Amino acid sequence: MPTATIDVSNPLRQRLRMLTPVAKLAEAEAFVRQFHDENGLGRAACEARLAEVRRVLARTNHYDHTPDELAFGARLAWRNHARCIGRLFWKSLVVVDRREVTDPGEIAACCAEHLVAARRSGGIRSTITVFAPVRGDALPAHIESRQLVQYAGYLADDGTVLGDPAGIEATRTAMALGWTPPARRSRFDVLPLQICDARGRRHLFEFPEGTVEEVAIEHPSAPALAELGLRWYTVPAVSSMVMTIGGIEYPCAPFNGFYMASEIASRNFADESRYDQMHAAARALGIDTAGALWKDRVLTELNEAVLHSFRRAGATILDHHTASEQFMEFFQKERSAGREPSAEWSWIVPPQASAACPVYHLPMRDQHAVPNYYGSAATDGARLGVHGGADRSAPASGMDAETEVAAAPEAPAVSRCPFARGLGFLARAVAKPLGHPVSLNSL
Repeated sequence: MPTATIDVSNPLRQRLRMLTPVAKLAEAEAFVRQFHDENGLGRAACEARLAEVRRVLARTNHYDHTPDELAFGARLAWRNHARCIGRLFWKSLVVVDRREVTDPGEIAACCAEHLVAARRSGGIRSTITVFAPVRGDALPAHIESRQLVQYAGYLADDGTVLGDPAGIEATRTAMALGWTPPARRSRFDVLPLQICDARGRRHLFEFPEGTVEEVAIEHPSAPALAELGLRWYTVPAVSSMVMTIGGIEYPCAPFNGFYMASEIASRNFADESRYDQMHAAARALGIDTAGALWKDRVLTELNEAVLHSFRRAGATILDHHTASEQFMEFFQKERSAGREPSAEWSWIVPPQASAACPVYHLPMRDQHAVPNYYGSAATDGARLGVHGGADRSAPASGMDAETEVAAAPEAPAVSRCPFARGLGFLARAVAKPLGHPVSLNSL
């Protein structure tokens, strides 16, 4: 029987891990065992499920997760993800199973419901909505937008940008597909959601009024800052990452946590490649830019303004010191449970007051464990696997697995912090109880 030709030029196909049947079976077996072990379901139930998964995989190269397996796998993927500082509350992730939804319009409607439901109980709940997985050679509909909510970036002929420079390409694409920007363009125009259907056709959907909650940024003691007209959305829902559970890839699984203030204040507002508001904020705050530390003062006040504004609006947000303390508690709990936590230093350490946060001094290692989330098999997905082995996939690039892994960037063995290398005693110390004074809230 002739073998169907796989379109390796498909952008989604290029991003996916292309597991061999042996590698998929290994990840499936490891996941089933972990699911039964951590949930205390017993050996007999585990062996029965393993037999079923092996039988179906051998026949179809695919198996379906039960609702309980899907919920556990999504939470486990969050627990394993080395680039997230907010994993203390991984068990509380709300998992919405929408695997039966395949129509782009219905997917967009579910995403709108996701944004509303995530903040329905007061504050913001960490939530994931899971749509159809990859089945064999067939690719499901998926979201091409980087986040469910993004601001437009309009590039003028003179090189200036109105809006978010990070949104320039997404804005160009949306306009090419027929989106008409508001008659009066602004720096904070919400882009339509871009969804690619199972046949590779792109669709745009604008969210209904009231779906996207935004907060106007003001300072508690400097009224002039409000005159800058800054604002930001409350629910950061990442929609372009692939979730992998037990060898099954879910390329359409938007998920949200809640913001750490420095993500907005110290990066989105302050970075020269983003809104570049440092000098404007300094003028509004009355901070003299002639001093050597003026940027430090502006960043601190911008963080204060974002925290104040979100809290006034009732939207969950953390300062970077509390987030750092919570990560240390997560790290200690994982060690106490006999698990080696994954972490990537350059992503975990906050951009604001880094050395004053305990995570700055913590040696970290990415275990590349699965389940997990990844952006592309060529980058962060390249080394994911049961044991971090190299020969796990048949890359769409045409290279054999050994060549592709050799070409991939080598992950650091320990922390990227140049001052923390060799401080192994800290890694041992976190296995002991940590007496943090911060009162930690659960979602």
